[in-house]
Amino acid sequence: MFTSFSTALSALGAHTTAVDVVGNNLANLNTPGYKASVVAFSDLVTQSLGAGLGETQVGFGVARPTTIRQFSQGAIQASSGPLDVAIQGDGFLVVRDPNTNSVLYTRGGNLQVNKDGQLVTATGFRLQGWNEVNGVLDTTKPATDVLVPVGSLRSPVATTSLSFDLNLDASASAGPPATTFSTSIEVYDSLGGSHVVSVAFQKSANAGEWSYSMSFPDSDLATPPGTPVTGTIQFDGTGRLNAPALTDAMPALSIAGLKNGAADMNVTWNLYNGASPRLTQFSQPSAVAANAQNGFAAAQLVKVGIGDGGRILAQYSNGQQVAVGQLSMASIRNPESMIAVGNNNFQLSARSALPAVGLPSTGGRGQIMGGAVEFSTVDIAREFTNLIVLQRGYQANARVVTAVDEISQETINLKR
Repeated sequence: MFTSFSTALSALGAHTTAVDVVGNNLANLNTPGYKASVVAFSDLVTQSLGAGLGETQVGFGVARPTTIRQFSQGAIQASSGPLDVAIQGDGFLVVRDPNTNSVLYTRGGNLQVNKDGQLVTATGFRLQGWNEVNGVLDTTKPATDVLVPVGSLRSPVATTSLSFDLNLDASASAGPPATTFSTSIEVYDSLGGSHVVSVAFQKSANAGEWSYSMSFPDSDLATPPGTPVTGTIQFDGTGRLNAPALTDAMPALSIAGLKNGAADMNVTWNLYNGASPRLTQFSQPSAVAANAQNGFAAAQLVKVGIGDGGRILAQYSNGQQVAVGQLSMASIRNPESMIAVGNNNFQLSARSALPAVGLPSTGGRGQIMGGAVEFSTVDIAREFTNLIVLQRGYQANARVVTAVDEISQETINLKR
């Protein structure tokens, strides 16, 4: 009979723990990336009464309950934060504790930038990934603190090649006067200075042939005049460029002695896009369809955001968008074995498998979605239902204690 006391008390303790878990789940109802925990009850060993082999068994109550964190997918909702991210699928963001420098793991995606330009979680833990170095984003190296170039000035890039996608009128006349057509494009030197390269075409007497002259403005040279690049281009009967051929050297404009002191330039005119000519000669008005060059002026950083896939994108005032960083992700085979250490973070336990760190959407890792946040997986209706059930269980076991106490009093009173 007196075993009933300890049995009921074990149940009271177990139900108290379960209510604590439910309370913690409800407290984190609006915590981004939070994963709800469930309680697993298990009975204690039983004792056999009498001489029979297990014919009468009485248990010793319920063991201390175990909590299991369920890493199910939370709902993903768009966020107004440009640095917010959500994980769709398995995996964790990798962070470092600013105090101990230990590696932790999180699914909380409310990110921001600290005073040192490091990308951190809302509670200050440093995100791990890869940074652009000298224009190269190498994700094969070990992950490190992700830096955001806040307020930085991007260095200019000198133009080394340019191109025009254009058509020259096949019905043009060799004259006199000969039909001409000209176009221009803005290029940049090593200091970010802007210059205009002009190309003039003139119809030749030979069928399908045009002469060209590519020039640089004399006003931008310290010792003018400059020397233009001249030559001819030839089209076949179908209007396709056949000279210069793809295997021939492309026209190149060499510019020395710039007035602003920038380094000498050498600009190549690409007449082909892969194996396809960029120039045609059809019976349509001469016109440029597209042009391109690979240089950029110096530019101020306008904004930084994180795109899908965890790429950190910097938008500059010259319209250039550059990937300046990449978030890493960790895949852990048994995430339920991890230990919650607060601040939306988890650390490995002795039962945890070693994490595999790599790029999102590879090796079984999930996808990082930019401009979004993963909601908590707490189901308020389920938690309130569990709370009611646990409350009834606690009340029932408390009633057992009361009943056993009354029975014990009756037994004591038998001697009177």
